[in-house]
Amino acid sequence: QVQLVESGGGLVQPGGSLRLSCAASGFVFSSYTMSWYRQAPGKERELVASITSNIFDTNYAFSVKGRFTISRDNAKNTVYLQMNSLKPEDTARYYCKATSYADYYWGQGTQVTVSS
Repeated sequence: QVQLVESGGGLVQPGGSLRLSCAASGFVFSSYTMSWYRQAPGKERELVASITSNIFDTNYAFSVKGRFTISRDNAKNTVYLQMNSLKPEDTARYYCKATSYADYYWGQGTQVTVSS
């Protein structure tokens, strides 16, 4: 069955870094656009970054541009989110999403907390 398993979240101080990973299985990973979303308590889920399936075009939310980098390894069926210069407002649960036309899958998320 389809699985998206996020990892790498945790507690980090402001200005620190984390690298999130999302391991995929059960579908043709290389054919899907992969995205990271986040949802903070009381807020709507928002797109953080996305990367297309073959050309690897990337797109970022304005709030993370220049600090976060999305990448993928199609040989490992994994997408990454490198997060640098973290701020308290980056605190949220981060979700991985796979999309291909009308077909999509979500992971369960990993918690990122930025606090001193």
